[in-house]
Amino acid sequence: MTATIPTLASQYDAKTTDTKWQKFWEENHIFQADPNHPGEPYCIVIPPPNVTGSLHMGHAFESILIDTLVRYHRMKGRNTLWVPGTDHASIAVQTILEKQLKKEGKTRFELGREAFLEKAWQWKTESGGKIVNQLRSLGVSVDWSRERFTLDEGLSKAVLEAFTRMYEEGLIYRGNYLVNWCPGTQSAVSDLEVENKEVNGNLWHFRYPLTDGSGYMEVATTRPETMLGDTAVAVNPNDDRYKDLIGKTLMLPIMQREIPIIADELVDPAFGTGCVKVTPAHDPNDFAMGKRHNLPFINIMNKDGTLNENAGEFQGQDRFVARKNVVQRLESDGFLVKIEDYKHTVPYSDRGKVPVEPLLSTQWFVKIRPLADRALQFLDDKSSPEFIPQRWTKVYRDWLVKLQDWCISRQLWWGHQIPAWYAVSETGGEITDNTPFVVAQNETEAKEKAVAKFGENVKLEQDPDVLDTWFSSGLWPFSTLGWPEQTQDLTTYYPTATLVTGFDIIFFWVARMTMMAGHFTGQMPFKDVYIHGLVLDENGKKMSKSANNGIDPLLLIDKYGTDALRYSLIKEVVGAGQDIRLEYNRKTDESASVEASRNFTNKLWNAARFVMMNLDGKTPQQLGNPATEALELCDRWILSRYHQVVQQSSQYIDNYGLGEAAKGLYEFIWGDFCDWYIELVKPRLRPEAPAASRLVAQQTLAHVLEGILKLLHPFMPHITEEIWHTLTQAGEGKALALQSYPEADPALIDSDKEQQFELLFGTIRTIRNLRAEADIKPGVKVPVILQTQSDKERHILNLGESYIQDLAKVEKLTINGAKDTPSSTEILKPDSSAEVKSAPSSTETANLAASVKEKSSFANAPTLLPFLFLLPFLFVVLLCLFVVSKVTQIIAKGNIDKNDTASKQLGYTHPPETDLRPPEQENSEESAMPKAIAGVVGTIQVLIPLAGVVDVDALRAKLDKNLSKVEAEAKSLSGRLGNANFVEKAAPDVVQKARDSLAEAEKQAEILRERLERL
Repeated sequence: MTATIPTLASQYDAKTTDTKWQKFWEENHIFQADPNHPGEPYCIVIPPPNVTGSLHMGHAFESILIDTLVRYHRMKGRNTLWVPGTDHASIAVQTILEKQLKKEGKTRFELGREAFLEKAWQWKTESGGKIVNQLRSLGVSVDWSRERFTLDEGLSKAVLEAFTRMYEEGLIYRGNYLVNWCPGTQSAVSDLEVENKEVNGNLWHFRYPLTDGSGYMEVATTRPETMLGDTAVAVNPNDDRYKDLIGKTLMLPIMQREIPIIADELVDPAFGTGCVKVTPAHDPNDFAMGKRHNLPFINIMNKDGTLNENAGEFQGQDRFVARKNVVQRLESDGFLVKIEDYKHTVPYSDRGKVPVEPLLSTQWFVKIRPLADRALQFLDDKSSPEFIPQRWTKVYRDWLVKLQDWCISRQLWWGHQIPAWYAVSETGGEITDNTPFVVAQNETEAKEKAVAKFGENVKLEQDPDVLDTWFSSGLWPFSTLGWPEQTQDLTTYYPTATLVTGFDIIFFWVARMTMMAGHFTGQMPFKDVYIHGLVLDENGKKMSKSANNGIDPLLLIDKYGTDALRYSLIKEVVGAGQDIRLEYNRKTDESASVEASRNFTNKLWNAARFVMMNLDGKTPQQLGNPATEALELCDRWILSRYHQVVQQSSQYIDNYGLGEAAKGLYEFIWGDFCDWYIELVKPRLRPEAPAASRLVAQQTLAHVLEGILKLLHPFMPHITEEIWHTLTQAGEGKALALQSYPEADPALIDSDKEQQFELLFGTIRTIRNLRAEADIKPGVKVPVILQTQSDKERHILNLGESYIQDLAKVEKLTINGAKDTPSSTEILKPDSSAEVKSAPSSTETANLAASVKEKSSFANAPTLLPFLFLLPFLFVVLLCLFVVSKVTQIIAKGNIDKNDTASKQLGYTHPPETDLRPPEQENSEESAMPKAIAGVVGTIQVLIPLAGVVDVDALRAKLDKNLSKVEAEAKSLSGRLGNANFVEKAAPDVVQKARDSLAEAEKQAEILRERLERL
């Protein structure tokens, strides 16, 4: 990067550029945070992806949003830290390893805990870094020197501290409760890890005979196998049907166990028969009734989902096999009444993907109420944290109110082993529900506590279970910064500034972090919680593995470049928290939206290349900023637009309007800078241009281009870094990522100037559109007539006259006011071949424009009245000069009036369908009349005389031919869609494609007809 003259390659190579700068940033420690940096701290912790994971579109979207914020605030001068890391993912890793062992014909129990964990760490070293390397490919500006892992030494120390402290405070306890058991992973799972799915099932009705022989009670259940563990039948105390039976007993079929009839208000009289079987060890509601009525708790299930010895003859059978066999036995014994189809919800394990089993088990729990109440107090008293969008605040609050005690133990080996040691010498060498224990941070401390309590001969065994991964993740915002030690990082960067996460883990993770942080640090862990939406597929559906509709972000990066994907995802965001839809063609693996962003990178690259080619090898610093008094009209305009965009971008990003900021930059860079300003200053960059004007143009171009690179850098870091280094010839170790974000200068913002240029650009666009419609070749310069009643508009047009002429390829520009009067010496005089010898004069234009406005919706009715008095005079002039011409319909939302004198003066008349002249007069005029095409922008009439420029007859013939072709296509498509066999039998996408093609053909035909009418 020491070239004297800054140069860029002729084409932008995204792959090379991406790799180059990702390596540069990391090797030069560009994003390494310094607690001693003077700026205001701004810290974000990454939502740690599972170490087993690979990059999907959700990861990409979230990381890009975070990176945009972090890069922006870093450039704003804040002391920025983005902490990267991964979660150990207990269940996911263990599942992978156990599958590997199964292929080898082994189990983890045969391998042993120590060897199994050795294998797990080996897997983590070899395969666990995949997602980290993929995140690097996004160019995220994290501090890799502070990368954390939830099982690393520092975070493990934090987990031990949190557990032992909470246990000593009475917030953690061990108890025998009903938990959600996942037979697939053979572990307890929390309520938050359970997904309720609606399924088509059955409702089985059985008879339970009364022991006194007086009859029976009919119960209904969706889980027949659990009747083997029934210890009562319950009815509602207010149900008159069964009041007389309360207190009596029943004989439980198959098991021949006498069970009581109890009354409990929990029973819904409308469900089934109003009688419900009570299985306290296998149903949450039954568990509560069992506690209230002191019923026995009989567990009939093993942890693998098979039935145990309490199931009698069904012992060893899988729960679903046993279900069929229990029903069959009850039917053969005469107890089955009926089977109904029944749609109901079944809880599934989010981890094991199988129905969970409510199971009575001894587990470790957190008393959640004190923690949740503390978090609620922060929310209600201090509105902390603040949710964006705000609607998620209520969802978060409601969840905190409803939280129940949290089961934190998991029957796994990979994870934080629970720091509890059991005195197994007190219970025959085994861990039982009643074995006494001590809680300590290590075995040495545990031994000391146990000896003091049980004597020197005590034998200890650590709890084999591990903690729920959400326990360690709940500590993430402060454990990653060094807690429980009071480190400099913790002092400087905590609480963090913003949490960026998806709405789907507000309960899993966000609430856990706020509860843990409130308890251990006395503060909320972050100021803001920015909840982003989902990336939807091309059909607007949520991406998921089960639907097989995911889009691989790495594939799109490889095809279009990292910056193109980044920009596409952010630009699609409309309002904070909204879902975005990504266009994608699965057959070709192409994305129109990402391709559009790739085109934007090419546009920026080419514009930068052009600018640098015209700076005489000088950098923006060497050129300096232009002096205000030396600025020309378009310089003032682009600087006003630039500072307006600087101001708007900051406001948007500060308020999490990232999509709005991205779109605003896109419009400014592509439209204002590339399409307009560069074109406007091209004449001033030529060697023959005045030196002073050329210098100001160079200064302005260089200044705005460098500012654009800084504004765009948070969104597109790679290409902007590459261009900036080439433009500025920055020395080694310097980075655009560390430059100051532009500051808006209100003094340079001129809204009036911007409005003036909008009028000029509108005029230029209208002229260009008219040229295209009349099929005028790009290189041909044409005369143009502009007519307006507004003095202000005329003033603006006169100021921008040279811009209009240069950018619209205008040979002679005539700008007229409404009060101009015609002069007989300036009337257009066509020769016998109808070619124009000279351009129309200003008075001719006034009359022509007035004729257009007379019939236009933009016109004022009285405008033409003064010219009516000139009718005799003008008629004589026309006869004397033998000016007879054909009228071409003019674009101004109406036709020219046949009796319009100003129109006649220039030889314009009605089209044939509205012409009232005798045929002989019509034919004589049509052969030689000049023609024009007109349009409107604001209140300005724009006219281009066509005589001598365009062969209107040839153009009409061409349009006729195109119209016939399109109409034929539309007729064919309409016929296909009118065929019932085609619509019913063809594939839906084929039918839809035909409909889309028909709509497109009809639209094309409409446009062609309109153009023909105007000709």
